[in-house]
Amino acid sequence: MPGGVMAWFRTLLVVIAAACWAISGAADARAAAFSDWAAVVIAGDWRSHTGTTQAFENARADVGEALVRAGFERRNLREYSLRPERAGDDLALVVQPDIVIDGFTQAARQARGGCLFYLTSHGAEQGAVFGPKAMLTPGDLDELLTRVCGPRPTVAIISACFSGVFVDGATRPNRMILTAARRDRSSFGCGEKNRYPYFDACILESLPRAANFLDLADRSKACVARMEAETGMAPPSEPQLGLGAQARTWLAGLNFNHSP
Repeated sequence: MPGGVMAWFRTLLVVIAAACWAISGAADARAAAFSDWAAVVIAGDWRSHTGTTQAFENARADVGEALVRAGFERRNLREYSLRPERAGDDLALVVQPDIVIDGFTQAARQARGGCLFYLTSHGAEQGAVFGPKAMLTPGDLDELLTRVCGPRPTVAIISACFSGVFVDGATRPNRMILTAARRDRSSFGCGEKNRYPYFDACILESLPRAANFLDLADRSKACVARMEAETGMAPPSEPQLGLGAQARTWLAGLNFNHSP
């Protein structure tokens, strides 16, 4: 092969190798975006207006799986149910509120990149139901996230009626707070026949398509509005977003890794 052609061929190989490395590096970066984040997903209640509901449990289990597919590491993810213990229950799953806090704390000690707190439950003007006899207030959440996560990028998603109270009470510069409803509105889908609360269903629908948490918020809010209109639920719950300035910058650069 003539020298000029050989030199051109070698240059081509170098360019191809560099392009492949860049593509691989970008893929690794996407995959690693949330690999060092601590996450906790909690079903905070089990009651419906007339009996019991599986909706919160279904959301807890399926949101956990969706987060793993989006790039969270299973070893850094904790899932808990705050309902009364039943025969045959996994005692690592059905726990008391203090175990939830301890588990989240331990996860945050080993995974120091950021924090995700996800609670699906009933709510009231004071906060969200957090087990048979407890409420998680905005002040409680603020204290918990400050103590466990400190200044790290932090996302809290609260799926409950009246959960907009957490936007005013727990948003800080490093945090994104996404809630299922305004502080003065109910959310929907917590009955005995519902597979998921509407908001959780929209998180699950939107997450595989969302680029990042900011996109997830926009998509989920639009999804809830559509579901409520289709089913005639009123007044609209109007999910709320509290977004600190640092969180906006950080989260815009952290994309989900959507694995099959």
